[in-house]
Amino acid sequence: MKRETTNNDFSIKDCTLVAVATGLKARTLREVRSIADTISPSCIYYHFWGALLRSRFDDPEFPNDFASWASHSLHDKKLAERLAIINPMDFRDLEDLRKEVLEVIDERLDELDMPSWVDEDRQFYFVHSQIVVFDTKLKLTEPQDLLRNIDLMSLGSIFYHFIDARRRNPDKGNDFSRWLHSFDGQHDSLVRSINNIDPYFTTLHDIQREIKDIVQKYYRNEQ
Repeated sequence: MKRETTNNDFSIKDCTLVAVATGLKARTLREVRSIADTISPSCIYYHFWGALLRSRFDDPEFPNDFASWASHSLHDKKLAERLAIINPMDFRDLEDLRKEVLEVIDERLDELDMPSWVDEDRQFYFVHSQIVVFDTKLKLTEPQDLLRNIDLMSLGSIFYHFIDARRRNPDKGNDFSRWLHSFDGQHDSLVRSINNIDPYFTTLHDIQREIKDIVQKYYRNEQ
């Protein structure tokens, strides 16, 4: 089989999200709403996407920090469920995502006669995120390299190229699909399959495994 070539080699990066305390905290739902209205977008990013780089075994039911706090600290299951179903993939940018969070909170505040508050040690702590990127020295030169190397990538690499890429890229796409598309449209069906992966209600391990399964199936059908 003729080897495909491109001048656009794919350099695999690794990353970590550094959590930086903002000093802002809230004991009531109304306080959470007030702070969330003005906090940095990177804070919204962290409280929705940061959980992917943290263990979810302790709280798999609630994929974002707002929902988790509503459940475990406020003990407001109705609010927690409404916040938990918010999928950041459905929104154009972090500002639209922020608006949705505020609308859900406002709706719940209108329903409550007297919003509850939590003890000091159960407050919601707003955290700002800063991404730190590392070069892994791993480069992909042809599409089959993705299959050969996907198991070697860290979860930080999966996060950077599949999750954070959507924040960085003008088309909101992941880096794997953008790179595969650079081969003159030869792998568009593979691109579409990867694009269909919803990265939010899952884990990075599952995303990595799903990408591998998709690429394996694609090349098995090509033979």
